[in-house]
Amino acid sequence: MPSITTRISPSLERRLLQRGVGALVAGRATCHDCGRTPLVGELIHHYASGRMACALCKRVRREDPVSSELVRGSEFGHAVRITDRPAAAA
Repeated sequence: MPSITTRISPSLERRLLQRGVGALVAGRATCHDCGRTPLVGELIHHYASGRMACALCKRVRREDPVSSELVRGSEFGHAVRITDRPAAAA
C-alpha cells in the first residue's frame, strides 16, 4: 500500500502550501514603510492617513501617530479562566 506522500501530486502540495501561506499573509499587519511584520511585544503606530509604521520606521516619519498599540501573540485573549467552581462533594 503506498504511503500518503506518494499519493499526493506535487502540484497539489504546491497549491495547498500557497493557500496556507496566503491565508497567513492576509491576516498579518505590516509596516507601510519597510513591509516588515512587527514582532510580538513591539509597538506599532497608526497615523491619520490610515497607514501603520513599526517602531523602527516611526523615527523617519514627521507626523505624530494618532495611536500606538502593543503587538500581542496569537494566544492573547484565549486564556482559560475558571468562572464557576463546582460544589464540594460531601
